Amino acid sequence: MAASQHLKIVIVGGVAGGATAAARARRANANAEITIVEKGPAVSFANCGLPYHIGGEIEQREKLLVATKELFWNRFRIRVCTGHLAESIDTKNQTVTGVTESGDTFELPYDKLILSTGSEPIRPDFCNVQAANLFQLWTLDDMDRIIAYLKSAECKTATVVGAGFVGLEVVEQLHRLGLKVTLIERLPQVLGPLDSEMAKLVQEELDKKQVTVCLSASVSKLQVEQGRVSQVVLDNGSSQATDLVIVGAGVRPRTELATRAGLAIGKTGGLVVNEYCQTSEPNIYAVGDMIEYHHGTLNQNMRIPLAGPANRSGRVAGSHAACGKSPKMPSVQGTSIVRVFDVAAGTTGLNERLCKANNIPYACATIQAPHHASYFPGAKNLTLKLIYSPEDGRVLGAQAVGAEGVDKRLDVVATLLNFSGTVDDLAGLDLAYAPPFGSAKDPLHMAAFVAQNDLADYPTLASVDIALDGYQVVDVRNASEIEKLPLPGAVKIPVDDISSKWESLDPDAPTIVVCHSGKRAHIAASWLLGKGFKEVRNLNGGMSIRRLTNP
Repeated sequence: MAASQHLKIVIVGGVAGGATAAARARRANANAEITIVEKGPAVSFANCGLPYHIGGEIEQREKLLVATKELFWNRFRIRVCTGHLAESIDTKNQTVTGVTESGDTFELPYDKLILSTGSEPIRPDFCNVQAANLFQLWTLDDMDRIIAYLKSAECKTATVVGAGFVGLEVVEQLHRLGLKVTLIERLPQVLGPLDSEMAKLVQEELDKKQVTVCLSASVSKLQVEQGRVSQVVLDNGSSQATDLVIVGAGVRPRTELATRAGLAIGKTGGLVVNEYCQTSEPNIYAVGDMIEYHHGTLNQNMRIPLAGPANRSGRVAGSHAACGKSPKMPSVQGTSIVRVFDVAAGTTGLNERLCKANNIPYACATIQAPHHASYFPGAKNLTLKLIYSPEDGRVLGAQAVGAEGVDKRLDVVATLLNFSGTVDDLAGLDLAYAPPFGSAKDPLHMAAFVAQNDLADYPTLASVDIALDGYQVVDVRNASEIEKLPLPGAVKIPVDDISSKWESLDPDAPTIVVCHSGKRAHIAASWLLGKGFKEVRNLNGGMSIRRLTNP
């Protein structure tokens, strides 16, 4: 297809995927007639920034407007029709019809159609009440209503339902405004994409900020008095008084328009697309939260509602629709991160739950290390969990929680995942180093070294939540550490004494060596192996991580 061809390209929906597709289509074809129809008042806004404007961290509302309809016309000659709701697609005659906010109908012919209808927040049954202080946060209008209510009503307490990324961001920003916040989550942990012990580190940060966290808790009803929610009632019968309720119970793809047009839907509920983001109807493309992406490590198609993939899919679809060629849509790893007060937490690739659900053999190495050289001022602790294949050492995923440096480490692992890298590859990466930025042996290197030792059986790692009954447990921490976090039944031999006192241990007994983080235990375990002990294992992550589990 020639880039000069006069095509009619219609894009339904803006924000990340649709707006990116439109701009890319124009760059790929200067002669196409491009129209965006958007049901809302803004064609492209930074929905990831909404919580931060509520809290005042982003001061100016206009900073959230990524591109206006005027910019699209003046710069790209792309026509934007806001307040236009697309209601049906005639695939035979290639038209889109709908209704405007004034009630008029419209019909647009297309040669190529790009769907970017995105996702919408799940509205639980308990939300089916009329209350002036009950909100969800998904659009600029939602944000404006919350801000207006906070200004007009005296709010001292707030309840946030849902401890995912958006929920945690909202908690942080409401706390910034001085509200006493309660967080309710139906799962037994905050931040579901993380494994439980890593999520516990995030929960501890919430506890430090005196956020009340209710886990394994579901809302049964909202008690409304004088047009406002006064109490949030949980399924265990307890209730929480509140001045404000914001619900973030997850999202689902908006596929109604596509379904009515007969387009294929995948197993996880998103629209099926090929590597160029074409749907089951080749002249119709789809991008963003409404589609299923190929998860590179899991090797399955699944919904991954994140802004990065939405933008990348928009670029692919826009180019291919406009000129018939583009790079293929790359696989997605689900890389994501959130700031929760003074820590950041994130993940990429697979977690333990996904490995178990898909019968994927895996092993884990967890380390704690300063985010840059420990002797340089400002070094802050970073907890890094590496998940890898025990069969070939391929890296499967990573999670990190810490005050600094989380994004850097996750981005490196995400890059490695894209090329199916191994633990050996990670251990050998030539990463930038100077004391203000990292360490000569970066935390990523350290995690890879631990994994290499595990794979080489020198020594193997014991799962952090392993039942210690039946093992000879050797605790090589110092006395003050043991007093703070005791381990009953362990033989206490400080690491500096292991070379002189190892003969007091039974070399034939299966042995687990324990310290605070695993580093000293590795030294002691290596010594014991060298002295002929038959089975020696190092407790992964040490007592600092074991305390976060329920062994």
